[in-house]
Amino acid sequence: MALDSPKLSKVLQDIASGKMQLPDFQREWKWNDTAIRELIATVTLDYPLGVVMTLETGGNSPFRPRTLTGSQAADTTVPDLLLLDGQQRLTSLFQALYLDQPVLTTDDRRKPLKRWYYVDIAKALGSAADRDAAIVSVPEDRVLRSDFGRRADLDLSTPELEWRQGYFPLHAVFDAERISKWQQGFVKHDDDNWPVWARFQELVLKNVQSFLIPMIKLEAGTPNDAVCSVFERVNTGGVPLDVFELLTATFAGDRAYEREHGDYYRLPDVWDQIVQDLSTAHPVFGRAGNGGGAGITSSDFLQAVALVLTWERKRQGRTAAVSCKRRDLLELPLDDFVRLGPQVAAAFRWVGEFLYKQCIVRPDDLPYRTQLVPLAAVRTVLGAAAEKPRAFDRLTRWYWCGVLGEKYSGSTESRFTRDLEQLLEWVPEESVGAPVPDTITEAVFVADRLDTLTTRNSAAYKGIYALLVKQGAVDWYYNAEPLNPGLMLQYAVWVRQIFPKGWFARHAPEDRRAGSIVNKTPLSYRASRGMTGSPAAYLKTLAAESGIRSEWFDDVVATHLIDPQHLHEGDFERFYADRSRQLLELVNTAMGKRSVHRDASDR
Repeated sequence: MALDSPKLSKVLQDIASGKMQLPDFQREWKWNDTAIRELIATVTLDYPLGVVMTLETGGNSPFRPRTLTGSQAADTTVPDLLLLDGQQRLTSLFQALYLDQPVLTTDDRRKPLKRWYYVDIAKALGSAADRDAAIVSVPEDRVLRSDFGRRADLDLSTPELEWRQGYFPLHAVFDAERISKWQQGFVKHDDDNWPVWARFQELVLKNVQSFLIPMIKLEAGTPNDAVCSVFERVNTGGVPLDVFELLTATFAGDRAYEREHGDYYRLPDVWDQIVQDLSTAHPVFGRAGNGGGAGITSSDFLQAVALVLTWERKRQGRTAAVSCKRRDLLELPLDDFVRLGPQVAAAFRWVGEFLYKQCIVRPDDLPYRTQLVPLAAVRTVLGAAAEKPRAFDRLTRWYWCGVLGEKYSGSTESRFTRDLEQLLEWVPEESVGAPVPDTITEAVFVADRLDTLTTRNSAAYKGIYALLVKQGAVDWYYNAEPLNPGLMLQYAVWVRQIFPKGWFARHAPEDRRAGSIVNKTPLSYRASRGMTGSPAAYLKTLAAESGIRSEWFDDVVATHLIDPQHLHEGDFERFYADRSRQLLELVNTAMGKRSVHRDASDR
């Protein structure tokens, strides 16, 4: 790392020529007119501007570069420097002070503007505290109007008008020939302007022409994860940079790929197609155009690729550990991503089918998005072997232990790697004597957790909801067949309270068990419309609406692991105790292990 202080004029020349460019992960320039005027005022006073940060390329940019807004450098120009921090400031100065065209900016309400920038010479020679007022911007036609455009307050549309009113065009500040011509016209207009010009040149123009830009230069070859970390630290006022954006720029900058295929690799386009395919096949992955919704993100996908790649390398003795940390993602070679990407995408499609079989069909129903990462990685490695009966059953048990044991609620990267390696050893049909994965052995469901599962924020809450559907719950209105993933979407199935809020308001207003998953079950919106008052009353109404005999309707109620007699009696205590017992058995079956009961003294 080196510290330099080039002149502003040299930096702007490098921007124009393409010697300084942006890495493609940088977002677009967006400063408004007020910010630009304040920035110019700072430069004319020779006040500190703040350090900018660049990365030396050594003639081989690690990221796909692009020119700063306004630069007309050829696309083939290889930059010497990539600007990591300072884009807004340098782009603003480049457009306002260097280009012979109006600046494309916005007002404070983000309305598009085209502005030329001038300095009012008389005001600039006054107090430094008033310098902001000396910097003026005018529209593209150089006439500043008021009263809805009916009155011209400042007309600078010709050089003569500029001389007469004493407004110097700042886009000429680095053009010696234009400055000389403007000076001649200014003093010719009025001989008294000679001393004014001398002071203006000394106090304003020289400040701009000699202005230095403090610049940190990172050496060529700085690792991508270090570049990413540095960018995030210096870019505290901007939008955080994510790994996907940086990897997009890295892949796009792969010259070998571009030479072979005639175009650069467009990671966003590839990702959009993956999301489109996944979301079309499986609603649990969210809607296309929404970043994958809550079901999958670009980081999830990249982590799955990194897990598979580092697993392969470990098997080959090329790395010591399986990993999917940020550094692993940023160091993904394009060739390996092109090779593994389609395999991982296919694995996520299989994950969608797996979730469908677990009756998890909407993004909001998904207990843990992160748990899909190792599952997809395992499917990528095992291929069709993951669908063999014993393998599938073991993956299903692992999945529900993760959900009901709430093992993916904290830091997940270390669990990703353990799960991948342990599952690959334990799951295959031919596996004999392999240890049970930690996620299964560590998973515990404490019986009284049922009392506190009250919202969809909990993975276990969503898990029990899905398991109720999976084990054969029948809707209380559309009762021709058990609920399934398709019917859940068709009938707007959601969790509904069995003893309704109105019942609790009258009988047990302080009972917190009202919102427990024990007192909820998956039912259609149509069924829920009749669930008012005591279950002893509304069950009769629902039975009549269903068109079946009441005793048969009791069988429908029982498919929700509910003793209908307790509802007919309106006995919440007996209902709650019995359903808690049945839900615990459901949990035990899914996890393949018994729940834990706390002693009364521990509660």
